[in-house]
Amino acid sequence: MKCFCKKIYKILSQTIATSITCSCITYIFQLNWFWNEPDCALYYIRYMTIDFRSDTVTRPSPSMTDAIKNAQVGDDVFGEDPSINNLEAFAADMFGMESGLFCPSGTMSNQIAIKCHTQPAEEVICERQSHIYQYEGGGIAFNSGCQVKLIEGNRGRISAEQVAAAINPDDIHKAKSRLVSLENTANRGGGSCYEMNEILNIREVCEENGLSLHLDGARLFNAMVAKMQNPRDFGNLFDSISICLSKSLGAPVGSILLGKNDFIKKARRFRKIMGGGMRQSGIVGAAGLYALQHNIDRLAIDHEHARQIAGALSTKSFVENIYPVETNIIIFNVSASYSAKKLVEDFRKYNILTVAISGNQVRMVTHLDITADMVKTTCGVIDKL
Repeated sequence: MKCFCKKIYKILSQTIATSITCSCITYIFQLNWFWNEPDCALYYIRYMTIDFRSDTVTRPSPSMTDAIKNAQVGDDVFGEDPSINNLEAFAADMFGMESGLFCPSGTMSNQIAIKCHTQPAEEVICERQSHIYQYEGGGIAFNSGCQVKLIEGNRGRISAEQVAAAINPDDIHKAKSRLVSLENTANRGGGSCYEMNEILNIREVCEENGLSLHLDGARLFNAMVAKMQNPRDFGNLFDSISICLSKSLGAPVGSILLGKNDFIKKARRFRKIMGGGMRQSGIVGAAGLYALQHNIDRLAIDHEHARQIAGALSTKSFVENIYPVETNIIIFNVSASYSAKKLVEDFRKYNILTVAISGNQVRMVTHLDITADMVKTTCGVIDKL
């Protein structure tokens, strides 16, 4: 604060009295130290909020905004929006799949996929912390009339052996096992990633037992960057894939459901039934295409930022059991003397937003709106706590 006062005093003393209000303020805002000096109170005007609550909070960049402004549009319900058609074709080609369907949200694309793969009274197999079970409003029961068999996985991931053991026998007393759903990366597993060999083993179990395999790939691009994987390898193994454009990729809205032509034709009908048919949706589709073309490789930066924050947290006595940081999600436990709610409140005092996901767990998520300076500031705040 002393540095701030001295510099303000010097500026004021050099400013003509009659133009203090205009010239002084303009000059201050042009100075490099104003934006980069952590000890100055006005530093927090520049970084009003450092938001780690989710990677869904990102805002379109100027270049993405230009893509939105210049989007060619038509009526997508009639299949006539060129921006949406280009987006769906681009995504399908990226994964080596036949067709794509743009949906307003990842929840909708997941729920449409489950509806297409199943019939009422059948069963979906997934990990107990899966997004499709925990965070989609009971949609599996409401939309598809299916029950769920939950598997206790390893940080959100399940194995081929567990899938095989979860499949019901051919017994009229049992629901017919029909679909296996994986989540990659696993949100509640701290952004954990599947190894390709394990997915291949699960695929073999599904084929042997006549089950479909769906991928909730809301943060799949994080996994692919972290593991240096090829999207077409995923396209070869899954019957359907949902990819989110509005998380780490930074688009304002939307997900894409990928699959074979007949599957996507069926999915398009269910999208209409669920109220997801949009008209001139190319305005948001253009943002999604920009995200796929420009914002994938940079995810490695988010992963490095997450590792730096985890490193700072690891030095604190009130932090326990930090999940291994593989991608852009940090989940950690706090000791009994320091509740998750209290830590979230303490972070908020410094304009740092985080989420308590349980009584003793906090989640932080890095994304493209988190800068290196923000990470440095956050680590400094952690050091003070």
